[in-house]
Amino acid sequence: MAEPIDVTVRYFAAAAEAAGREQEVLQVAPTAGALRAELTARYGPAMAHVLQIGSLLVDGVVTRDPDRPVRARVDVLPPFAGG
Repeated sequence: MAEPIDVTVRYFAAAAEAAGREQEVLQVAPTAGALRAELTARYGPAMAHVLQIGSLLVDGVVTRDPDRPVRARVDVLPPFAGG
């Protein structure tokens, strides 16, 4: 298993409501799946729901791939509506 890294996680809209904050630094294994698991463990069903219907922005690219490497910053994005 990869060594944990510090990741700045920024939360937007419903993700910020679920986390009760707009940003924090977490130490996690460097994959999107590990980050999702940590966020669900910390913030429970509300965050799990956001992660299920939303996405992560890693290096400017939206991803749902649990094996995607994460680096220094990840944004947690709720689904967006509009047109």
